[in-house]
Order: sequence, then structure tokens, then C-alpha cells
Amino acid sequence: MKPTLVILAAGIGSRYGGIKQLDKIGPHGETIIDYSIYDAVHSGFGKIIFIIKESIEQDFKEVFIEKLQDQVEIDYVFQELWMVPEGFLVPDNRQKPWGTGHALLMAAGKIDGPFAVINSDDFYGRGAYETLVTYYQKWTKSRRNDYCMIGYTLNNTVSDHGYVSRGICHSDADSYLVDVVERIHIERLKSEIAYKDEGDRFINISGDSIVSMNFWGFTPSFFEYLKTDFNVFLQKNMENPKAEFYIPSVVNEMITGGKATVKVLNCMEKWFGMTYKEDREIVVKGVRKLIKEGIYPEKLWG
Repeated sequence: MKPTLVILAAGIGSRYGGIKQLDKIGPHGETIIDYSIYDAVHSGFGKIIFIIKESIEQDFKEVFIEKLQDQVEIDYVFQELWMVPEGFLVPDNRQKPWGTGHALLMAAGKIDGPFAVINSDDFYGRGAYETLVTYYQKWTKSRRNDYCMIGYTLNNTVSDHGYVSRGICHSDADSYLVDVVERIHIERLKSEIAYKDEGDRFINISGDSIVSMNFWGFTPSFFEYLKTDFNVFLQKNMENPKAEFYIPSVVNEMITGGKATVKVLNCMEKWFGMTYKEDREIVVKGVRKLIKEGIYPEKLWG
């Protein structure tokens, strides 16, 4: 069974200043999503599911659906603030999306086998996709709660132009994830990397730390846990306009509760991302270098 790729593309792009998912960074107008899909298709993925906001549906159809429908099976679902379980009422002061966990929950019912989850504005490298496909190559339903994640070194994932959020991972001797702690403010300070704690104090952290870039491998059972945990999250945080429901938080709870295992698959690929506008030039140069090396054709599609 070929795995499905779920692309989280509902972010409003507030720090970037626009719809960065649609920014053209390739020589023929390709976006980061184009390169992600190209890598996924060439690595053995069989279906792509976009999670988007309804307000950019037409843009996505014009940019991706029409172009890719002959390349791979394409589908999409919406993530909106009002999409919460029955019995909950969204406060008027809530403007932020509910987070990556809520976004992924929107795809429940559309997937019946192993799947990967990625961000739409991150360039992961083909090796990441190949690694995950290999991991689930002989998947059976007996591996119901057998999950995985692609791990990158923190030093290679921090922007030079502002702070980022990263899930700091700790694994055991057999490369199984022990826990993942979401740090929502990590930045480079001269020659060091540090994160802000709850008291707004900077705490140094090693650049060699393994982090989650939201490239996860799951099976359909994960949706059951997402649904349960999202209800608990809402009960505790409905009145907090800034609280977000993160995938790593659910994973961490499952691991510590002995409900699942998560294999950390280290990846040596170079990661690029566009958290800030100033990051764009780095991504463009990185893609052009890969084209010169023959990793990608000058024109991806057509």
C-alpha cells in the first residue's frame, strides 16, 4: 500500500506577510509545495491531501489541482475556526487557527493506511520521503500504533531572521522517541541558539539537538487519539485565544502513556523554510543549487 501525504497548508502566514504557500521560488514558478509533491511522487507516495482554508480554495485549485491531477491522486479538506466538536462555542476573540493537531484531524476518514504529515512552507529533501516510504513498505494492520518521525538537527533549521517553533526530541538507544517538547520561541543569538521559557528568559540549547520539523509518519489509529485529545484541549483552553493544539503534544502523551511507539528516522537532507520574507532568498538559492546538481529538472511539470 502506497502511503498518503498530508500537506498542512491552512496557515495564515502572518509573520511572512502573505500566502507563502503560493510563493514562486522555482525557475518556472514552482512553489515549495510543488517540490514536496514531486519528491513524494518519486519516492512512492500514492495520494496527496491538502488541508487549506476555504478562502484560498480557488487559488489552490488554479495553482495545484489542475496541474497535478494527472500526476497523482489529489484531494483537499478545509480547516476553519468554527470546525469544533458539538457542544463547544468558539469565543469571539479567537482569531488564531487551532493548531496542527486540529488541522490534521480534518483529514480523518480520508485515509486508510500509513500517511505522512508535512508543513506546506518547509522544503524537506527527497531523502526524507524515501526514508518514510521504506519504513512503511511492509506495513500491516498489526502495526496499528507504529509511528515515526523524520529528525533534523536544530542548527540546520533555525532562521537567521527571527524566532521559530520547534519540537525538541529525545530518543532512547534504539532510536525510539522518548518525548518531544514544543519550544515556541527559538532563535539564534550571535554564536548560540536559545529558547525562551515561560518567564521570557533565554535558555541555551545545543545546535545538535534533534528536532521535529512536523514531518510525521502515522497510521489511521492516530485520528482516534487526536479526536479524544482535542476535546480535552478545548475543555481546558477554549477561553484562551492563543492556545494551540499541536501534533507533538499528542504524540508526547501517547509515548509517555505507552500507547504507541515513534521511531526517529534521522535525515541528512538539507532543510529550507520560509518563516520570514528574508528567508525566501535562501530557499531560492538552495533550489537552484539542487537543479544544477541534477536533483530536479529545470521545469518540474509538463
